[in-house]
Amino acid sequence: MEFTLKVIRPSHTKTDCLVIPVSQGRCLTPTALACEQASAGGLQRLLDHGDLGKEAGKSLLIPGLDGIKAKRILVIETGVDVLNDNRFRTLVRSMTQLVGGLAVKDVICALTELNVPGRDEAWILEQTILTLRETRYRIPKETISPEPKLTWITTTLIATPNLTDKVTQQLRGQSQAIANGIDLTRDLGNLPPNRCTPQYLAETAQQLGKDWGLKVKVLDRSAMEKLGMGALLAVSAGSHRPPQFIVMEYMGGKAKSRPLVLVGKGITFDTGGISLKPAPEMDEMKFDMCGAASVLGTMRALAEMKLPLNVVALIPTCENMPGGAATRPGDVVKSLSGQTIEILNTDAEGRLILCDALTYAERFEPTLVVDVATLTGACVIALGHEAAGLLSNDEGLRNELQAAGEYSGDRAWPLPLWEEYQEGLKSNFADLANIAGRAGGTITAATFLSNFTQRYRWAHLDIAGVAWKSGKEKGATGRPVRLFCRFLIEHARASQG
Repeated sequence: MEFTLKVIRPSHTKTDCLVIPVSQGRCLTPTALACEQASAGGLQRLLDHGDLGKEAGKSLLIPGLDGIKAKRILVIETGVDVLNDNRFRTLVRSMTQLVGGLAVKDVICALTELNVPGRDEAWILEQTILTLRETRYRIPKETISPEPKLTWITTTLIATPNLTDKVTQQLRGQSQAIANGIDLTRDLGNLPPNRCTPQYLAETAQQLGKDWGLKVKVLDRSAMEKLGMGALLAVSAGSHRPPQFIVMEYMGGKAKSRPLVLVGKGITFDTGGISLKPAPEMDEMKFDMCGAASVLGTMRALAEMKLPLNVVALIPTCENMPGGAATRPGDVVKSLSGQTIEILNTDAEGRLILCDALTYAERFEPTLVVDVATLTGACVIALGHEAAGLLSNDEGLRNELQAAGEYSGDRAWPLPLWEEYQEGLKSNFADLANIAGRAGGTITAATFLSNFTQRYRWAHLDIAGVAWKSGKEKGATGRPVRLFCRFLIEHARASQG
């Protein structure tokens, strides 16, 4: 889908389809009022017939009107006079699905004229583009017969005169970059695990480096052994596929500026290891690398946006498989930090690969570190599929991430990280145990990680409930790329004063 942003007179512009919103059957936006005037009242007379339902998302397709140059007019009901963030995105999704069923090649969309209290024109344009792209995404299937291609649609979004052309074009490029990053994240998550292996993720990172000028280094098993990444290597021990540790550097900021570090969990398939998972829905454990995928997608978007920041991405990736060499419950391993860990459950593996990555992050002297992982089923129980879990050792960082989630619609909700939770991680045989029982599982998992993040500001995002959808709509969501990109955009603005 290709986008342009223009200040135009839609009623006087040729197009296959003009999309206009109405509220309770009334023309309120500038474009709707202009069409009403150009059609000499014809538009309102059609609406007065009552064929357009009053519920949000209901639509009426009008095959042209005298005085209006559009071949079709798609009228969409907002349902209410006052919209909120979610209702606005729902309208954009409805429009995208409706237009996708029409034989059109170009569309003019006037939904951008709607008022969303508390949101400015920049937010409306960005969210329109991101939601359009999200709705048009299709999972690439591996079938004998080629999948029918989506019709290529050029969409002109009506830009407000309050924004300069320079700003609107910047918004367009920025939104397209974020959408491209989300698409990459979803593509990686949706690949079958026999294709999306640790090696595949490493090759993807290397290709991104070539395409976007990123510095990429990949550590193999031998290099990890020399460093002493015993926790990460313990997880990969049962798999025939070798682990990879991916380091990506984007240096768009000042030469001596300390970087932000993003860490993504990359378990390309999680059987649970010796602590084997139950069979139902185990196929969805291919999504256990969505933290890594979201970091790769964010780095792609970051490079395309050319933000003036220094950002490092660390991606520990491997499979968690049972086998003769697999780590056992009761084994004790030594992490990169030097701390020893008693592994009580091999299905609590994500925190093991992350803890070594979090220690590795220290060498970059980061201004902050954020890790992202499909870490605990407990997070799904606590927050459902609407919000990621957010825990941090720094209140300011936690607030920044939460605000980025609220702005982008990619929400995260804070949970406590009190010292009392350390009690459950005590071990008779090592410095730490890797689990602390079922109670507060999301919190105790983050508490475990906090033992490796004491030298910098750190936050943890548990995306187990939001990284993918199950059932009929099974597939990766691309979260939390939106959140990360908004977070980085705000940091870039702050760095420019």
